[in-house]
Amino acid sequence: MRFTLEGPVLEGAFVRLEPLGHHHAAGLADAAEEERDSYGFTWVPRRQEVGAYIDTQLGRAADNRLAPYVQVDVATGRVVGATSFWEPRPWPDGEGLCAIEVGFTWLAASAQGTGINAEAKYLLFRHAFETWRVARVDLKTDARNARSRAAIESVGATFEGVLRNSARSWAPGEDGRLRDSAVFSIITEEWPDRRAALERRLADIRERRAAAAVPDPA
Repeated sequence: MRFTLEGPVLEGAFVRLEPLGHHHAAGLADAAEEERDSYGFTWVPRRQEVGAYIDTQLGRAADNRLAPYVQVDVATGRVVGATSFWEPRPWPDGEGLCAIEVGFTWLAASAQGTGINAEAKYLLFRHAFETWRVARVDLKTDARNARSRAAIESVGATFEGVLRNSARSWAPGEDGRLRDSAVFSIITEEWPDRRAALERRLADIRERRAAAAVPDPA
């Protein structure tokens, strides 16, 4: 039976991943128009482009290539970014899923460094490894994007190398050009240790948030 790529709602303490729809357009537009300095190598639409951005991602979903999400801050209910499962690769016999990529990820400036990215990756990885039983999860980014590479490594992915001229460049002024892609992965044998490390990290973030919320008795 052909694998159908459908991403369910995934929710943690900090972030809720909701399947992308046009009803998210206003929230995505607001998130995308925050400070954009970190988006130099990433596809993040401008406000007037959000409708076409959603159409493109839903078109990929209709072709069974993508399960697009918005990232929603649980504390505020605000849409703060997007992410996706991407390029599912079935086993040779067509039964079940061998591998999948996590990509098309971006976060509003106000959501960066808050634990939302770490928890979103944890939720996506857990679903891929424990529900779909994949053998590996891929993550790729422009090889020049040091910020993105550090974020990917911080969630436990292993750097595997650089694929030259492997994908469309999203850098300003590079329309029609190709980029080199830094490739990272987690494989099924690594997942238990990576899961434990992410859970420890998320527990630390929850403790820090709880401590910051306690009013000063003075």
